[in-house]
Amino acid sequence: MARILTGIQSSGRPHLGNILGAIQPGIELSEDPKNESFFFIADLHSLTTIRDPKVREGNVNAVAAAWLALGFDTDKNTFYRQSRVPEVTELAWYLSCFMPFSRMELAHSFKDKSEALGGEGDENVNSGLFTYPMLMAADILLYDADVVPVGKDQKQHLEFTRFVAKRINNHYGEEIFVLPEARIDADLMTIPGTDGRKMSKSYNNYIDMFLPKGKLKKQVMGIETDSTPLEDPKDPDKCNVFALYGLLANDTQATKMRENYTGGNYGYGHAKKELLELIMTKYEKQRELFDHYMNNLTDLHSKLAEGETKARDIATPVLNRARKAMGFR
Repeated sequence: MARILTGIQSSGRPHLGNILGAIQPGIELSEDPKNESFFFIADLHSLTTIRDPKVREGNVNAVAAAWLALGFDTDKNTFYRQSRVPEVTELAWYLSCFMPFSRMELAHSFKDKSEALGGEGDENVNSGLFTYPMLMAADILLYDADVVPVGKDQKQHLEFTRFVAKRINNHYGEEIFVLPEARIDADLMTIPGTDGRKMSKSYNNYIDMFLPKGKLKKQVMGIETDSTPLEDPKDPDKCNVFALYGLLANDTQATKMRENYTGGNYGYGHAKKELLELIMTKYEKQRELFDHYMNNLTDLHSKLAEGETKARDIATPVLNRARKAMGFR
């Protein structure tokens, strides 16, 4: 059985792009009986950019509620908040002491993030951004993870993780850490936003399917379209509305809408209304569960606490291996 570990960002409420591109594929991966999945909400990582505790807590709750509402099975798998397993920060320190500074300076992610914040001399470029890869390495090594699904932008961090784990294992002459393998999915879907670009909070082109119907309708009706008259045929393959509808609809529904587009006398307003109704019906149960968890945080936190107990039961022996080898008994 392979132990799969995935970190989940806690930078805000999940939107439709997150759900289709990450959450649903992650849940499908966790349902494979050959896998044992550890999914954690990376709230410690978020401190590099989010300093408001209420904002962070709200984000964590929304992320957890979304994963649970969409069907992540916490009985078969382990779901937890990173910050509730403090062993990870201790291990991150040990790893940092074996990771050459010169190698850390090569991190693409740090360079990209520091430039986005104004350059390395900017006060917003904090040390946490620089040491981020070691906290990520600790997240992975603490649970003897076999496989870590990552995007191409995180591949280097997995290489750092393997490097520092090998370095420690070789130094002490024993297998303290399991060497994880990266699983890079080149076929990850890019979900179009309301303006045709990749759906992203930073572009403000996202659809939050957990919004009340009135607010969700406003987002859907705001999808950009061209000015083709209602009576004229339209090209579904060049339409943002159809692109999103096609990702959610079954074959029969998608074929019917395509025929409506090419047949004429079918406006983009009609298509947007059908998209809205599809979201409402397809995710009716999930929307109800999301609202339940967000309005009953005791239930939500109870689910997370169960996962955190299971996570610490795994983490403690691994940390003790490192402590013993390094002389911290």
